[in-house]
Amino acid sequence: MTAHHPKTRGHLPTEQRNPRSTKIDRLPLEAAVRLVNDEDARIAAAVRRAAPAITRAIKLVENAWCSGGSLIYVGAGTSGRLGVLDAAECPPTFRSDPRMVQGLIAGGRRALQRAVEGAEDDEQAARADIRKLKIGPNDVVFGIATGGTTPYVHAALAEARRRRAKTIFLACVPKQHARAAVDVDIRVVTGPEILTGSTRMKAGLATKMVLNTISTLAMVRIGKVYENLMVDLNAYACRKLTDRATRMLATLTGRSYAESHELLRAARGKVKTGLVMHRRAVSHDAAEKLLDHHRGNVREALAPARHKAGKKR
Repeated sequence: MTAHHPKTRGHLPTEQRNPRSTKIDRLPLEAAVRLVNDEDARIAAAVRRAAPAITRAIKLVENAWCSGGSLIYVGAGTSGRLGVLDAAECPPTFRSDPRMVQGLIAGGRRALQRAVEGAEDDEQAARADIRKLKIGPNDVVFGIATGGTTPYVHAALAEARRRRAKTIFLACVPKQHARAAVDVDIRVVTGPEILTGSTRMKAGLATKMVLNTISTLAMVRIGKVYENLMVDLNAYACRKLTDRATRMLATLTGRSYAESHELLRAARGKVKTGLVMHRRAVSHDAAEKLLDHHRGNVREALAPARHKAGKKR
């Protein structure tokens, strides 16, 4: 029987040994903690170097949402879990429709809690998962493969391109080590890991930073944030968020905490509606109509009505 030899990945930076951590198994615990922290500290600079590509990705996502499309993260292992995590956090943070941000992980839901062996190599499953979501031209499919080579991710991106969706790819290796035919190619070169090949560490941290930046700033761009406040949160999801929403209204309106709580109730738990009710001195229904007219953008809803050019006063 002929043995099957896998294609070597030893040339990838994420697979190489880190010379700074070769003695980690013999270091005093405090020194080992400092070492991990020192390696993590390098990641913010690596993400900053990818800022131009991250900016282009945010614009793609913003355009998709404004066209009624979705952002779909695709990954395996840690990459897939981080995509699913970011997708799960958007609805409670921004009161977004769960369809706006979704996560696909190789192996399905059970892979969220334990490894599903061989799932990352299943190209057929990737194509089927993309077809099941009925991905189309208004959507963005965001593949995450820190080592750059995951077959499940590349197959999903290929199927997305075939369906004319926009595509984004994030890897932690240089482009020459793993090519990707996508609209936006983000490379955050994190270098060798503390534990050789354990991309749940530095590469995982970089992935979390990039995904948070893209989803957060795209939400800001479509009006889910006013100043630096999450004014579109689900205020009645729990007592903590009811308190946070009340304090937001108190900050933005100058009313007392008790008055702001009553305003939140009158606004049926919607901070944006309450703010428009207060600033524009209008009813709940009128505030909702203003927000609908401006596609939920509270800053635009608060702006004075513009007179048409040439109109006599």
